[in-house]
Amino acid sequence: MFSKKPRSLENRNILVISLSNIGDVILTMPVIDTLKENFPGARISVVVGPKATELINNDFSLNPIVFDKRLPLKAKIGFWIYLRKQKFDAIIDLRHSGFVLFLKAAHKTSAFLKVPKTIEHAKYRHLYKLKSTLPKIGKFYSLAEISTNQNDREKIDRLLDENKIAAGGFIAVSAGAASHWKRYKASGFAKVCDYLYDKFNLKIVMVGDKNDIGIVEDIANLMKNKPVNFAGQTNLRELAYLLKKAKLVISNDSGVMHMASYLDVPTLAIFGPTDPKKYGPWNSKSLVIKEEIDCSPCEDSSCRYGHHNCMNLLSEERIIKLAEKLLKPQEPAPFFAYKRILIVRTDRIGDVLLSTPVVRAVKEFYPNSFVAVMVSPYAKEIIEGNPWADEVIIYDKDKKHRSVFASIRFARQLRRRKFDLAIILHPTNRVNLVTYFAHIPERVGYNKKMGFLLTKRIEDKKHLGEKHEMEYSLDVIRAIGIEPKEKELFMPIKLESENWLEDMLAKNRILNQDRLIAIHPAASCPSKIWPQESFAQVADKLIEAGYKIIVVAGPKDKKIANKVVEKISYPVLNLAGDTSVSHLASILKRCKLFISNDSGPVHIATAVGTPVISIFGRNQRGLSPLRWGPLGIKDKFLHKNVGCIECLAHNCKKEFVCLKAISVEDVLKTVEEVIEDTI
Repeated sequence: MFSKKPRSLENRNILVISLSNIGDVILTMPVIDTLKENFPGARISVVVGPKATELINNDFSLNPIVFDKRLPLKAKIGFWIYLRKQKFDAIIDLRHSGFVLFLKAAHKTSAFLKVPKTIEHAKYRHLYKLKSTLPKIGKFYSLAEISTNQNDREKIDRLLDENKIAAGGFIAVSAGAASHWKRYKASGFAKVCDYLYDKFNLKIVMVGDKNDIGIVEDIANLMKNKPVNFAGQTNLRELAYLLKKAKLVISNDSGVMHMASYLDVPTLAIFGPTDPKKYGPWNSKSLVIKEEIDCSPCEDSSCRYGHHNCMNLLSEERIIKLAEKLLKPQEPAPFFAYKRILIVRTDRIGDVLLSTPVVRAVKEFYPNSFVAVMVSPYAKEIIEGNPWADEVIIYDKDKKHRSVFASIRFARQLRRRKFDLAIILHPTNRVNLVTYFAHIPERVGYNKKMGFLLTKRIEDKKHLGEKHEMEYSLDVIRAIGIEPKEKELFMPIKLESENWLEDMLAKNRILNQDRLIAIHPAASCPSKIWPQESFAQVADKLIEAGYKIIVVAGPKDKKIANKVVEKISYPVLNLAGDTSVSHLASILKRCKLFISNDSGPVHIATAVGTPVISIFGRNQRGLSPLRWGPLGIKDKFLHKNVGCIECLAHNCKKEFVCLKAISVEDVLKTVEEVIEDTI
């Protein structure tokens, strides 16, 4: 069986049944990349057509198996027998070939698998088949690399040098296509190429296979600035190396277009009868031009009306305008670009609070747009009353929306709201699926947890803990051109909570002049919880110094808080399990100091301006104070490295020595430092 940690697997035998045409095989490359990255020790065999073999035959991590669909029946049976003898552990059938019916493997794509119609693009349909075959697969990858050898690279470098072309100093144009009905007219290509040559001083390099030589000659004869003709002079690996050096690729719907998209080269794709929703470029640096007429996309090999207007009516001016957009430096979208924006963060209260700078930045960048924030029920009070949020939308994944059908209904409700941008700050499979099925046209977030469903993806490096979680959230909007002006956390203080606090303090005979310190002895994981005895001793010392102590915790952590209270030698105000998030904000605002484990209330205290001492245990980069520490100027954290090579978190075999290493004296000394700074 494939485990939950696929990187630990070695010596597995995996078969990928890919397709025949070059473009179709390139659309399956993200599946192959994902298998390579998740199973580095596996033997991965790939069935491809003869033309596409060059794409993978220089990749030593892959074993290409050539299959010609024109083979006679006897040869096909022999091919099936050969595959059967290989004894594969997993078979990913992207061709829907029916081979899997006759091959044995512990995991194989169902011959009866139906990909949901809502997943339109071929690339994502292939990834869906992979996920359906290996549900426990890890992160999806698109490596954007086609393996080349030294001869390939030397040949292209020599051709560019002979024609005095620098890397990034040319536009690659692919005027050919497998079918003539996918080709844009030669006169149109000639005008576009001449204009871009004159405007941007970029040479035009024509690319394609030997079948495109005549097409390129027709275009060259119509141009005043003669292009450099590489058509028929490169194999697929050489072409990939060449495209990576291009400033822009302009192409019909062809294998070249798919290769440029996979390699993440800026791509302008010209579409006619085919559907870009299914076969268009998928990288973030691409644009599609298509003539919207009643009969397209027909996806037919011949025009039923005989006019091919889907191609013939495309104007050179429209193509030039989009090419200029890709060639010019990108500017931030104008404030009116998105009218209805959904910001999504459905995890814990601390995470939502750390995302409030995103809400403000988005609203300030798009002041006339409607901005809604989607959160879990327990985090709604963090957003209610936020001046930069127009609405709070509750997604209850644990109760109301727990079932698949409930989530589908929720997605339909979102669809009726007609959001045109979703900003997903914390990736989950559910959130990515919900926003996808809500038909929100632009979806930006981290490339994780079915990240292939997003329209703009950024690499997930959160586990490296190189910066604070707030900055990781802001990186999502930076990817769409929004740079925050302010980074302060915001927690609304409600009048009703302030009134509740006054009544509660009066009932407990706490006066305005009393110095209050709140402690929070709980956390989401045992590996974050400082010993109860230590919290009690700190409370005793602070009470003896003239402070009054309030103990706070959520309903789930009431037992932990009560045990700490039992160990304190003096009376304290125990509010564990008896406050809402809004009440907690008012309490912390009233306190002189807040002492807590690494938890959500730490960030509430920071947001309301109360100094924090936060206690950290685990020594993992992604869980360190650098990523999760308090952000206030006066805030402090305590964290000690006790020499653990690998942190086992809640399965710790050393009785959480990292937490025990932080002494009562360490905390009391830090209290003195914070109080002195405050004074």
